[in-house]
Amino acid sequence: MKSTPVTANGHQLTRLGLVNCYLVREADGFTLIDANLSNSADDILAAARTLGAPIRRILLTHAHVDHVGSVDALLAKLGPTLIEFTSNARTLPLLQKPPDKSLLPYESKEEIRGGLPGIDARPTRLLTEGERYGSLLCIETPGHIPGHLAFLDERDGTLYAGDALGSVGNLTVSGYPPWFFPNVGTWSKATAVASAKKLLEFPIARFACGHGAVNPGGVPALRAAIAKTTA
Repeated sequence: MKSTPVTANGHQLTRLGLVNCYLVREADGFTLIDANLSNSADDILAAARTLGAPIRRILLTHAHVDHVGSVDALLAKLGPTLIEFTSNARTLPLLQKPPDKSLLPYESKEEIRGGLPGIDARPTRLLTEGERYGSLLCIETPGHIPGHLAFLDERDGTLYAGDALGSVGNLTVSGYPPWFFPNVGTWSKATAVASAKKLLEFPIARFACGHGAVNPGGVPALRAAIAKTTA
């Protein structure tokens, strides 16, 4: 698993050259944003040890397989050293085995797509829009999937975007990937665009996405990505 600095506060961990999770440093240790694919737990723990701090929290952007694959293994290995496992209320049914893909009355009636393996663990804390979790501001960004969350590190302007955005090549909105990287997991493209437009309100300096290199383009890059959804 490759470890790449994002800022002084964050590190990108990449498996198979394509699937990212992130360690974000807080005063007492790391918050792990997403848990990558299955069989990644030992590599994630080794990366945290190399960086010199324990993992104290696991925080999910959403329930897809490449973001929750090692949650249960990590929780088993971390045991009492972990403070919290965190998600949000909308994601809970999608974490079940089997997942409950029922849609809420206000949500697009398109099919929820992508691998949803479910996990055994249940989050110990549920976040809501606008809540601060350590240095991270919680932002609801549905579209790729219902309940999707993104997290803005207010110390340095890094948006940990999950799959609300992609950065394989240029920055893209979920559902509008480059031709060489087909996106088969997005639920509602219209909802994803609305979430991307919402992100324009925030002081974002760079984008740390679930796939691809960190994009340093800030809000101008986001505007360009949104413009391509109507091209």
